[in-house]
Amino acid sequence: MKEFDEFVSIMKHLRTECPWDKEQTHESLKKHFVEEAYEALDAVDRKNFNDLRGELGDVALQVVFHAIIAEEEQQFTLEEVFTEINQKLIRRHPHIYGTAVVNNGAEQSALWDKIKMTEGRMSVLEGIPMNLPALMKAEKVQKKAAKVGFEWKQRKDVWKKVEEEMAELHEAVASNDKKHTHEEFGDLLFSLVNYARFIDVDPEESLQATVLKFTHRFQYIEKKLIEQGKDIHVTSLEEMDQLWNKAKTEVQ
Repeated sequence: MKEFDEFVSIMKHLRTECPWDKEQTHESLKKHFVEEAYEALDAVDRKNFNDLRGELGDVALQVVFHAIIAEEEQQFTLEEVFTEINQKLIRRHPHIYGTAVVNNGAEQSALWDKIKMTEGRMSVLEGIPMNLPALMKAEKVQKKAAKVGFEWKQRKDVWKKVEEEMAELHEAVASNDKKHTHEEFGDLLFSLVNYARFIDVDPEESLQATVLKFTHRFQYIEKKLIEQGKDIHVTSLEEMDQLWNKAKTEVQ
């Protein structure tokens, strides 16, 4: 595609001429890669496809940038990046490019994981990025374990585990043992993520929605206090709580 070839040419030119681009490394670009991916997701959530078009370009820029650096260091080429993904897609879709039979998405997902294990992986949990947000990582780990049968059978048993972890957290807090409290809090979060799967709730999206809701309601408090000529820094909790209750009916 002409536009893609031009894009790669521009990136290589910037790499040799632009001081900032010349300074970048795989490590320095990490935060930019993550930021661009989240900006693309934000555009999806807002259903703003004009923004999404641009953000996908920014994500592509990161992919090409890393490949160009790798080429310079003689690690691999951009062409090899696409050769490998093409081969992977064909290899992991034997129901399309081979003779395997798949009847639904769940069967395809199971087949995909099975093929991964034939590619040299020693654990079903391999391949989960360490830098994933914790809630997303917990859910991914649990789903992979569940696919091989390591899973509660009934929702009530999962909730019982949540209650058990809650009790253990209370005990840890009462003991004033910071390390134990830290561990038990993590156990509680992990069990809640597990319960979220059983009630078909995405824990990451659920928490994101709650944070957004809190932000809107808190900003309502700030707005109302400004309208009243009051300083939020010296406003009582009771007064803010009254505005919060109003926000719950006026702000989504």
